[in-house]
Amino acid sequence: MPLPSTSKKVAVIGAGAAGLVAARELKKEGHNVEVFERSAQLGGCWVYSPEVESDPLGLDPTRKVVGSSLYASLRTNIPREAMGFRDFPFFPTGKVDRDSRRFPGHQEVLRYLEDFAFEFGLNELISYQTEVRHVGLETDGKWMVKYRRGGGDESSDVAKTYDAVVVCNGHYTEPRVADNIPGIDLWPGRQIHSHNYRIPEPYQDQVVVLIGFSASAIDICRDIAVSAKQVHVATRSEAAGKFHKFGKQPVYDNLWFHPMIEKAHEDGRVSFQDGSVVLADVFLHCTGYKQHFPFLHTSGAVNVDDNRVGPLYKHVFPPALDPGISFIGVPSLVIPFFLFELQSKWVAGILSGRISLPSKEKMMKDVEAFYSELEAKEVPKRYTHRIHDIKRFFGSFEYEDWLAAECGCPPAEEWRKGMFFGTFVRVIKQIETYRDEWDDEDLVLQAYEDFMQYLSAESRAAIAATL
Repeated sequence: MPLPSTSKKVAVIGAGAAGLVAARELKKEGHNVEVFERSAQLGGCWVYSPEVESDPLGLDPTRKVVGSSLYASLRTNIPREAMGFRDFPFFPTGKVDRDSRRFPGHQEVLRYLEDFAFEFGLNELISYQTEVRHVGLETDGKWMVKYRRGGGDESSDVAKTYDAVVVCNGHYTEPRVADNIPGIDLWPGRQIHSHNYRIPEPYQDQVVVLIGFSASAIDICRDIAVSAKQVHVATRSEAAGKFHKFGKQPVYDNLWFHPMIEKAHEDGRVSFQDGSVVLADVFLHCTGYKQHFPFLHTSGAVNVDDNRVGPLYKHVFPPALDPGISFIGVPSLVIPFFLFELQSKWVAGILSGRISLPSKEKMMKDVEAFYSELEAKEVPKRYTHRIHDIKRFFGSFEYEDWLAAECGCPPAEEWRKGMFFGTFVRVIKQIETYRDEWDDEDLVLQAYEDFMQYLSAESRAAIAATL
């Protein structure tokens, strides 16, 4: 039985997409919200900066952290209709200074988030250039948040208490690198993580070995092939060999896919498991990121083990600390903004008492059963929060629909699901053109019909003119 609705004082860490929609949902639910953002503007990982870190691998803990991981040419890999928040559709505005493409560039996503913040009055809730240094539970059940404004030192730290903290700091700033390659420590060339990749020109006439098969790897290898002498992509992913043939790639005369690296040699050579050998100049690690919460002090109640953040009930609440602290945006292989919205609705409703959580014991049993299921399937810990399986196209949105049901919302729309999985299929079939050629116009029409209920008369007229 839900408790009477109550208003809480809530701190939100991060003003990216997750932090913005969390603030919006908390505000709608009647909570008193403060958002802390380390940088000078909202947008999180969608803010582009040409600046890179002093340590190109991003391993030096004393380095100045650059929040952006965007490369200049990045476009979305999910169509804008599916990508946007449900009640704030991401449709082309028609304005001359905006990107109307269905898979727009990163600048358009940032503009969309700025529009979202303006529409819902979120800017007034955000403290910019404010770094959260400490989050911990006090003996009275409140949460202590210590933060530092830009340029300050430890003596300038400010401490405030909150009823709850919602962690939305993202996971694109702490690089993971491939450190298990035989001979890599003695290999003489240059190494960089994709976090510090921006443009291809610095790799002019060089031989680049790119490690990984993520979305960024697929993009960057093609981006860099315009300038590089040769690009060799190495991956341990089984999907690589099934979806894209190993060997020389079509369209390009200087791009090869290989199974994983056999060894890096002291003379600069790199040998692959397929027997190929190249003399390389650069290792580019497109190997993902670590979940990282340096400010969090929970006496072991929340840990990160090989990128498993846990224990978390439904990837959001640590049972021992619920509902005082929650995490938005931990899962991967999802439609990010849509998932953030559902998680945020759930958290906001739980904090107000409108929605109830199971007992701590039941939540912990659920987490343990989930971990046992992953272990039985031999899923590595680092994939604990991977929601969808790209090997099973057109699977269910079981997690998202569960969240929606908890919040009293409709399940994910069929058109949204179809666009998400259909895009994966097109990536496999037409990697070079999937962002500009598609065959799901029926789904686009369904999406825009849905959008009409959320839009102003002016926006509805603009959309109707394009359909």
